[in-house]
Amino acid sequence: MSPGHDSVDPIIDLAHCDREPIHIPGRIQGHGILFALREPDLTVVQVSENVARLAGLAVAEVIGQPIDRLTADAGACRQWLLSAQVRESSPVQLVVGGRVFDATAHRHDGVLLLELENSREVAVVSAPISYRSVRMAMGRLQSAGTLAEFCQVAAIEMQALTGFDRVNVYRFLPDWNGQVLGEAKRDDLITYMGLHFPAGDIPEPARRLYHLNLIRHIPDVDSEPALITPESNPLTGRPLDLSLAVLRGVSPVHIQYLKNMEARSSLSVSLMKEGQLWGLLTCHHYSAPRYVPPGVRDACEFLGQVISAQLAVKEEAEGNEYRGQLQAVRERLLQRMGTEHDLVRGLPGQDLLALTGATGAAIVHDRSCTLTGATPTEQEVRRLVAWLRVHADAEVFHTNSLARLYPEADSFKDVASGLIAISTTKVEGHHVLWFRPEVVQTVEWAGDPRKLGGEIGSSGVLNPRRSFELWREVVSLNSLPWKSWEINAARMLRDAIIAVVVRRAEELTRLNVELERSNSDLDSFAFITSHDLKEPLRGIHNYATFVLEDYADKLDADGKDKLQTLVNLSERLEDIVESLLQYSRLGRADLDVEPTDLNSVVAGVLALLKVTLAREAVEIRIPRPLPVVRCDRTQAELLFTNLITNAVKYNNKSAKWVEIGYKEPVDGADPRPVLYVEDNGIGIAEKHRHSIFRMFKRLHSRDKYGGGTGAGLAFAKKVAERHGGSIWLESTEGQGATFYFTLESQRP
Repeated sequence: MSPGHDSVDPIIDLAHCDREPIHIPGRIQGHGILFALREPDLTVVQVSENVARLAGLAVAEVIGQPIDRLTADAGACRQWLLSAQVRESSPVQLVVGGRVFDATAHRHDGVLLLELENSREVAVVSAPISYRSVRMAMGRLQSAGTLAEFCQVAAIEMQALTGFDRVNVYRFLPDWNGQVLGEAKRDDLITYMGLHFPAGDIPEPARRLYHLNLIRHIPDVDSEPALITPESNPLTGRPLDLSLAVLRGVSPVHIQYLKNMEARSSLSVSLMKEGQLWGLLTCHHYSAPRYVPPGVRDACEFLGQVISAQLAVKEEAEGNEYRGQLQAVRERLLQRMGTEHDLVRGLPGQDLLALTGATGAAIVHDRSCTLTGATPTEQEVRRLVAWLRVHADAEVFHTNSLARLYPEADSFKDVASGLIAISTTKVEGHHVLWFRPEVVQTVEWAGDPRKLGGEIGSSGVLNPRRSFELWREVVSLNSLPWKSWEINAARMLRDAIIAVVVRRAEELTRLNVELERSNSDLDSFAFITSHDLKEPLRGIHNYATFVLEDYADKLDADGKDKLQTLVNLSERLEDIVESLLQYSRLGRADLDVEPTDLNSVVAGVLALLKVTLAREAVEIRIPRPLPVVRCDRTQAELLFTNLITNAVKYNNKSAKWVEIGYKEPVDGADPRPVLYVEDNGIGIAEKHRHSIFRMFKRLHSRDKYGGGTGAGLAFAKKVAERHGGSIWLESTEGQGATFYFTLESQRP
């Protein structure tokens, strides 16, 4: 199907087609003459060698001469060539060597190129066209409803303009293979409609030139090319860049390709969409060579631009209803995300699937992984996310053949051959993945794509393929392709997630600032209040004690009892105030963090509690040496003291024991060691698990289990949190409790 594939050498191995410098072939097609001119004197510095045959002028007569000396109307020719818009101007007729030529000119790579074409060199000439015929063609194109109808009308109108035996609308697929979407042909020719053509038929250099030069014409595949002399341009020292030249020479490989198709001439017009090469209008003539004069070519190029302008409109129209459905789904998701604190709850399963037309989806964040519909296992999804973090560079990663990029996906191709993936950040953050299953398809090709290189010719060089007969291929490992609006829906959801996350982060920052200010105010209030209360409370206690001692003989039993109660209450209030003062100091004091051997910390605490432990006959168990962690030693001592004291106090067993130890972090989880203090005491009921860490919270009467203020566990929680850690509880009522906690942000 290749409409263009040019090169330098007359014999080229197909293996090198993607590297051919086809913009500097060093030759032109034989039906025209090329002049390279120096400005502003318009002196000829290079010319094609066929100037003698077509214009009756020897090369030596032409080189070094101003072009106006070679033309009949020198003044008009000079004015036209020196105009700034010479390329955009209409073709003119010039008389050179007494013969009339169609002339076009353009500037490129620092050189003014003049091209003369002689229609008499070609047997069949396309008929002139009228403005009315082009306008009617535009009307019929605009009336086409679907993209398929539009492509078919485009082929018909192009055939009407040019008279070629076959015209196809050829669309490039994402992998640069092509497919025929529209066709107008002579009745006796086989159809290419719907067939696929391999990317190698139109290699990358040819596609690049189709992007630069929107039209390419080869009137006669049997025409003898004409070399350019001298080989390099004296003005630049380089071969002429013919990227924009109508007469640019044709690769022998492509000539052979056309002959294998039994085509005598061809014309191709680029179709562009949003600045990118979308496809081609390809024309082939089989019965005889066919020359399309400049005026008709201009009309064809204009028609190609009209078709290009309508492509986006037609493709958009095809998906309007579906996009409307996706928009409604997206709005529902945005509404839910705005009200739900948890992202997973804000992305309900069915709407999440409907957003991209997927059959399965996964939301991965931190240690959570939520699966919806038909998906790989959680482990497989996590490994896929790890792969995406390395290999997915775009904001939205998408493929309909995941296993070809990520071989492990072959094991779950039945649920995930197609993938769209978004992430809020490269490493951390939310990942949302959509899956589609494998769909085994039959693709029809114009010839076997595996035989792209054809056969070895008599010269020992690989020739273009000869067969364009229908060939069917069964394609596996592919899902149905994702539509552009499905990918855009995923991209918009990503933007929405980021917006929600940013908004919540800003709100959280604001709340944290307010909370920090409130906590600071509260700590200051608690410190000042408790500090100022200590002196009057001590005075009340002392004076009550003095009265009780000095006036004992004057008080009756009831009076003594009331004074003793006053003394007890003042002592208890002093304990509470002291606890409040210590708690406020915990929040205000700077941490002196350093690597700390917890074995030394626990040994000091046990020495301090030696009398209590001996009195209660408590067995202390330390299964293995404790780790070294980064923490404030004084606060760590306070934490262990409170937890061990509580473990001893709230134990009604005859044989009491307390175990102090730690657990290694689990792979992929929090890297900090999890420390614990375990006992076989009374345990704590489920309903009290969280409230026990509140300040002054007691679960028993004041005097039961030795009394106390109920501040110990609040101290422990404060210490853990100040170290960036946490504390939690596991317990069976009546059988004991285990307090787990972390103290450092990372291992030393």
